[in-house]
Amino acid sequence: MAHPAADAALTPADIGRVRDYLLDLQRRIVEALESAGGAPFLRDAWVRPADGRLTGDGLTRLIEDAELLERGGCNFSHVSGKTLPPSATAARPELAGAAFEALGVSLVFHPRNPYVPTVHMNVRLFCAFPAAAAPVFWFGGGMDLTPYYGFEEDARHFHAACRDALAPFGDALHPRFKKWCDDYFFLKHRDEPRGIGGIFFDDFSELGFERSFEMLRAVGDAFLPAYLPIVERRRALPYGERERDFQAYRRGRYVEFNLVWDRGTLFGLQSGGRTEAILMSMPPRAAWRYDWSPAEGTPEAALARDFLRPRDWA
Repeated sequence: MAHPAADAALTPADIGRVRDYLLDLQRRIVEALESAGGAPFLRDAWVRPADGRLTGDGLTRLIEDAELLERGGCNFSHVSGKTLPPSATAARPELAGAAFEALGVSLVFHPRNPYVPTVHMNVRLFCAFPAAAAPVFWFGGGMDLTPYYGFEEDARHFHAACRDALAPFGDALHPRFKKWCDDYFFLKHRDEPRGIGGIFFDDFSELGFERSFEMLRAVGDAFLPAYLPIVERRRALPYGERERDFQAYRRGRYVEFNLVWDRGTLFGLQSGGRTEAILMSMPPRAAWRYDWSPAEGTPEAALARDFLRPRDWA
């Protein structure tokens, strides 16, 4: 894992450029999904008071119970705090007690049709200001796909888009970030992956601010080309209660990961973030069954057997 790097030249103007990019990325993604789905996203702008535990502002964009997206959120936030929460310093004890500034876009889309996969993406910048040391910054983010029914064409397309986004920054990044994603989005208590992965990175500053920011933009800009073609291929496939029931069962795994293992969820709750925005990643309908597994030879069984084990899709 890369470690945060000191960068005395990092200025408020640099942070402002990241903010401008993130807001534009959020706008482009929401407009594309509104066009694809034919329904508007709710717009909820918010500001934190200057004397609160967190200060800053954000913009929540959310859609529920629409034809394409049963639930989807694409959130921007830009907050500052006086003390990093424990989830942010577990691997960086030298930053315990430091003030921080964090900004990012995070999205989760849960489509209604079980043949259209759930998708998650986020891109973010984190800055820490330890009292007795130089400021540090790091970028993080990535995207990953969670299908309920596996299509090799879709998996190859998504992973190729991730690979191509990182290609200009060296051949080593995609294999590294793909493995990081496979390892991170894994339900340890069930010994199974959450989905088919993608890319994930954190604590990334090794290219310096400008080049690392350029890489972040490449990842953010790759999201729509990675996901929308899959949506268009699968959205009209017919489905029934069997497929919806399996979708709800697999969504239960999504809930388990987000509440048990996801560091972003924990950071948001520990730092005093907006609970409704943090938990927008939860699906609207999920289910659990005791000691159940799909029958052999079914498309549902093929998901675990053929797709939910890491492989070199790209």
